[in-house]
Amino acid sequence: MHGRRLVYLDNAATTQKPKAVMEESRRYYEMLNSNIHRGTHYLARAATEAYEEARGEVARHLNAARPEEVVFTAGTTDGINLVADVLGLTGEIGAGDEVLISTLEHHSNIVPWQMLCERTGAVLRVVPCDEDGVLDTEAYRELLGPRTKVVALTWISNAFGTVVPVREMVGQAREAGAYTLVDAAQAVPHMAVNTGDLGADFLVFSGHKIYANTGIGVLWGRHALLESLPPWRGGGEMIKEVTFEKTTYNQPPFKYEAGTPNIEGALSLAAGLRFVNAIGMEEIHAHEGVLLREAAAEIADIDDIRVYGPADRACSLSFGFPDAHHYDVGTLLDQMGVAVRTGHHCCQPLMARFGVSGTIRASFALYNTHDDVAEFSAALRKALRMVR
Repeated sequence: MHGRRLVYLDNAATTQKPKAVMEESRRYYEMLNSNIHRGTHYLARAATEAYEEARGEVARHLNAARPEEVVFTAGTTDGINLVADVLGLTGEIGAGDEVLISTLEHHSNIVPWQMLCERTGAVLRVVPCDEDGVLDTEAYRELLGPRTKVVALTWISNAFGTVVPVREMVGQAREAGAYTLVDAAQAVPHMAVNTGDLGADFLVFSGHKIYANTGIGVLWGRHALLESLPPWRGGGEMIKEVTFEKTTYNQPPFKYEAGTPNIEGALSLAAGLRFVNAIGMEEIHAHEGVLLREAAAEIADIDDIRVYGPADRACSLSFGFPDAHHYDVGTLLDQMGVAVRTGHHCCQPLMARFGVSGTIRASFALYNTHDDVAEFSAALRKALRMVR
């Protein structure tokens, strides 16, 4: 990029795609292209089988109890909106009830709940964080109460890399009788995820952050809940029978997959999961952790640097300077071939909590190297000399 070797450190936003994923997308369009679930001809049956095999691949990756707990969506945002809207349709959430989120949340895990509160009269409550970007778990316990109907938490902060103790917090929320949702958009690409011991009711993530295509994601939900909750969108495939007088609905996951789905996206997601599992999630987590700590150490002695988030962070290194705007630094890094993310990272309330408009974020993936860290550090120092 700009005549230099690309150092890509914007993986929290989206990952680059391995050959296996691109080949799977091409295979679908060249060899399997057909609509699914409805046809009796060969291509329809082959595409349907591949799509459902992809669902099984996701279920195995998440250690789901059954493939029917996996609903394909357009991404994390789509999955959260689905859950928020469907819970609002149940009539269980009303005026004075409470939805509990945290200061660390991405806008995708804030706005849908605000909209639910606006429709129902419920109140949005927020768990605060300390100066290290760590959630105040004591305040969380105090906020939980008989009016708490939903608890929706990120597992790993996309802005600061804070790892949230979701298992413990989900367990406390369930004891309070609340529905629980975990935003695992940043967790699934970087660590092993086991829905069997997580304890949550719902979990969401996006394919494009785990080496698959954009426009595909997953909502995992407890099967009994998916069965009992009302449908979200109406159309083909989510029905059993339609008359002008009444419609009966299909079983999950089809109940929540109205219309023609992103078939190619589902296959690409399965390919992405096979790719990371062939390497091993523990190996990936360890490799990225080494690079993250190395990068933090490399830049720690830069004058007036402010690093956000705890020392025991994951995925992302977020920092800023009082005398250098994050946008200017990011632009100069780009000219030197280093791709980082600048701005509020779709976390404006979190940025307001720390009194900044944004930060510089370097985020790591399995293909990053020690050379990437060294070039990032050298480029950052050069950029600062140019703007200060």
